[in-house]
Amino acid sequence: MTAVATEAKLAEKRAHEEEVRDEDLEPYVTLRYIARLFKILAVLIVILLVGEVVTGLMSDGVAALMTLIGEATKLLVIAGLMWGGGDISLLLIDAGHDLRVARILLGRINASLHEREKQ
Repeated sequence: MTAVATEAKLAEKRAHEEEVRDEDLEPYVTLRYIARLFKILAVLIVILLVGEVVTGLMSDGVAALMTLIGEATKLLVIAGLMWGGGDISLLLIDAGHDLRVARILLGRINASLHEREKQ
């Protein structure tokens, strides 16, 4: 009877150790919104660029071409930086998840080593 009780306690303990604490699952909601915001702004800048080019060509024709090339270059660089900022935010989320996984695994290894020392 004691072997069954001991086995049940060990199974319960293993199940409890496998659980992830709530503080280990903090969401990165803000970084996801920032990434989405940067990417939406990048798309809006490209849409504005297309509108500016069309308007410039319709109003001044070929005479506005040099000005439009300069403006297009500036806007494309800004849009690229915004898109890159969104990607960096997503990279920070992935790095945070990796850090949390490492912390959880290190805690489990530590608990396992302490358990072995007691035996």
